[in-house]
Amino acid sequence: MILTPEVWRTVGIVAGQIVALLVVTGLLSWLLRILFKTIESRTENASAAKGLSTARRLTRNLLRLVGGALFLLILGGNGYLIVQGEDLLAFYRVQLSQIGPDFWTGLGLGVLYSVVAVVAARWLIRLIFRLLGVLESRAKAYEQVQTNDESLEVFFAGLNRIQRNGLWLAVAGLIAGFLSLPEVVGDLIFVALRIYLIVSLGMLVVSAVAVIVTTLDTLSQRYYRTDTLLHYYNELKGLIPLLRRSLEYIVYIFVATLVLLQVDSVAQFAEWGPRLVQIVGIFFLARVAIEVVNLLVDRALGQPAPDAPPEENQRRLTLSPLIKSLLKYLVFSGAFVLVLQIIELDVTPILAGAGLLTLIVGLGAQPIINDVVSGFFILFENLFLVGDYIEIGTARGVVEAIDIRTTRIRDPDGQQHILRNGQMGEVINFSKGYTYAVVTVGVAYDSDLEKVYDVLRQVGRAFAAGNPDVLAPTQVAGLDDFGASELVVRTTTRVKPGRHLQISRDLRAQFKIAFDQNGIEIPFPQRVLHFPDGLGTRE
Repeated sequence: MILTPEVWRTVGIVAGQIVALLVVTGLLSWLLRILFKTIESRTENASAAKGLSTARRLTRNLLRLVGGALFLLILGGNGYLIVQGEDLLAFYRVQLSQIGPDFWTGLGLGVLYSVVAVVAARWLIRLIFRLLGVLESRAKAYEQVQTNDESLEVFFAGLNRIQRNGLWLAVAGLIAGFLSLPEVVGDLIFVALRIYLIVSLGMLVVSAVAVIVTTLDTLSQRYYRTDTLLHYYNELKGLIPLLRRSLEYIVYIFVATLVLLQVDSVAQFAEWGPRLVQIVGIFFLARVAIEVVNLLVDRALGQPAPDAPPEENQRRLTLSPLIKSLLKYLVFSGAFVLVLQIIELDVTPILAGAGLLTLIVGLGAQPIINDVVSGFFILFENLFLVGDYIEIGTARGVVEAIDIRTTRIRDPDGQQHILRNGQMGEVINFSKGYTYAVVTVGVAYDSDLEKVYDVLRQVGRAFAAGNPDVLAPTQVAGLDDFGASELVVRTTTRVKPGRHLQISRDLRAQFKIAFDQNGIEIPFPQRVLHFPDGLGTRE
């Protein structure tokens, strides 16, 4: 191949294009590196710094990919022109001649405007940073509430990071317009800017919700007074975590909805956002309604009072959980119907189907209906209440709960018996008015019964005087049985309802002490052995 001047000229044109490409890509890489380093130096959050590092790496790789593609385009395009017999110098002269002077003027002005935009952005970022610092100091000093200082610092740090990154993204979009880049580039940058601002501000609002709720909680406790509506605040304070979570979920839903609206291909799904917000609001209001209902029930029935009759306090403890449970089911049922309406489901067929299903189930669930009806009769006829000591069949113990279908009894061994209300037979209630603590004691056959009776009465009188659960001194009923090795004496002591077991145990201990002091023998089983010589020996 002869290296003619035309060949050297062609090689020089291709080499010049490659050198120009390397210079432009190197310049862009340098500018991007400076931009990212500037942003990272002002980023205090570790996760944000890591994200910026990843973005810088991806941008660098993308720039290399574009540079490589352009390099191949230069070689391939020029090679094609050479194969077609084109003179590269003449070809490019024609192409450049078609570019008017307005292009170069616009390019120069675009570069100038880009530089001005970068300088203005840096000045505006510093100004906003100082303004946010002043606002943070004033927020910390407000009402001298120090419990949320850390949350305020996180909030304002996030706000500063958002304004800085948002401004740089906006500057990138403006530069794309100034340099007359393809319109799609600027559109993508501004879409990314809107999504970034929506997500970042949404997360910032979530942090702000925690700050606001914490501040209001602190101020409410500070200005708490019993003669204002804040009197109910302590009663409903348990809803504060639920309120915070509900507000956070609402913010997340709004953020997702706004993000979907930025992308045309999925924008139709954004209509579900307001519906989900309404569902979250209904759930929260249902919980609030339940807590308010519980509060009203407690106020209506009143709290157990020390000076009130025990039976009245027991009735309160019995009816209060039952009424709260029924009202809770009603509230949640109403909330469920509202949710169905929000998602545009026709409630009428569902209610009709529920009614038919109720009828079918009712025909086959007569035992359940019997249990429910029996539960109401137990309450209204006052057969027993929570706290009563009762006996039903083999179950014997203290009533812990009376539900719509079942009754729960805790026996002295700690085991819980769950009985269906409709299957209860004979009920023995030891807690109506009074009950007897029955104690039987055995004495030796050679004991003086009058002395035994007198000792038992003395112990009974002394025990009744020192025990408020005893309603009357011990009565000696008399000789109850002739045992194998003892005479069985029966005593009865009238005591308060449900206290008979403990009183019986205490009386046995007192009887044993008194018998030892008075020489009264409590016998034990004996056997008599007969030997062939007719003598008997007692063992």
